[in-house]
Amino acid sequence: MIRKFTYLSILFSLIAVCTVEILGSEYDTLAQQSIKNAGNNRGEISKALRLVPRKQQEGMEFLIAYMPNADLQSLSAQFLLQHVEYAYKAWEEAAWSGSISKDIFLNNILPYSNVTETRESWRKDFYERFQAIVKDSQTPGEAAVKLNQEIFKLTNVKYSTARKRPDQSPSESIDSGLASCSGLSVMLIDACRSVGIPARFVGTPMWSNKSGNHSWVEVWNGGWHFTGACEPAGDELDRGWFLGRAAQADRNSRLHAIYAVSYRPTKQRFPLGWAPEKDWVWAVNVTDRYTQMKEELPAGIGRVMLGAVDNDGIRLSAAIEIRDAKGKLVYEGTTNDIRFDTNDHLNVKLELSEQYEILVRHDEDIIRRTVKFEAAGVLTVFKFKANK
Repeated sequence: MIRKFTYLSILFSLIAVCTVEILGSEYDTLAQQSIKNAGNNRGEISKALRLVPRKQQEGMEFLIAYMPNADLQSLSAQFLLQHVEYAYKAWEEAAWSGSISKDIFLNNILPYSNVTETRESWRKDFYERFQAIVKDSQTPGEAAVKLNQEIFKLTNVKYSTARKRPDQSPSESIDSGLASCSGLSVMLIDACRSVGIPARFVGTPMWSNKSGNHSWVEVWNGGWHFTGACEPAGDELDRGWFLGRAAQADRNSRLHAIYAVSYRPTKQRFPLGWAPEKDWVWAVNVTDRYTQMKEELPAGIGRVMLGAVDNDGIRLSAAIEIRDAKGKLVYEGTTNDIRFDTNDHLNVKLELSEQYEILVRHDEDIIRRTVKFEAAGVLTVFKFKANK
């Protein structure tokens, strides 16, 4: 009788242990509830949960628990299984894996999407393409810088407003060779995630000076650091043409705040300038970190923006010379043409309310103008009549 009781105790103990493992992670209940929203696709979602390896189970449950309904109703088990497999593979192989917490991994390496781009199986392809670029990197920041320097050259993708849509997927950008700041950001984030670098989509619906919107990338390197996609600043992070404008953001304005995308639900949505009707992209307000980087300028000094266009409104690369009232040269440089982000203009530090003589030269055409800048952040555009 004692022996029988002992056998039964051992058996029940084993069953209990197995049951705990099978129940899954803290996301298991939410994932099971999400299956109800999968409609005719619930078989694929259930299959993904059933076939995922045990050590990757939490990741699969996390994705399904917080997956938008449109994805629940369309993504295949094969799609999800490959994404999860290669996300764990990249995380485990990265030299910096020990510095990446489980929560950072789940929310910023594991996700298969950023915003509203077409869902694609990019992860395995990008892992195989870009792993060699970062193989000698020791930190995620160092690796992200290298990717930003190389992947756009390797794929022949460049910035252009002639792209088909703002929220392009990686293959859409690669096929056309063109992408806006949003498409470039999606591509760099996916490349980062493919090799185990936590990365997320960041942007503002509108700069506080109403000069347009912008999207960029943040990578985790012991804390969140930013970079412009396809705009590497040497070997450094936290540098970019947009920092001055980001420093002027308004955390209390839905239109002028800065947001970072979160796959895990938060209490606010990312305001999508290209698709305001789609309100299922979660976000966190990160404005304060950027406004703390605000440049302190002496009284009476401000940054002004300068640009040049042809008579069709196409931005031109034009040489600019600026002289003060005494004829002293105080600045010379070149305006940004269509290769640069739409809102990335020549940015010059000048005394406000002072009179300047400005000479702008594009090929054989010259524009001379006397200008007095009354306020910082103002864009002055010089228009050339001839197309060049």
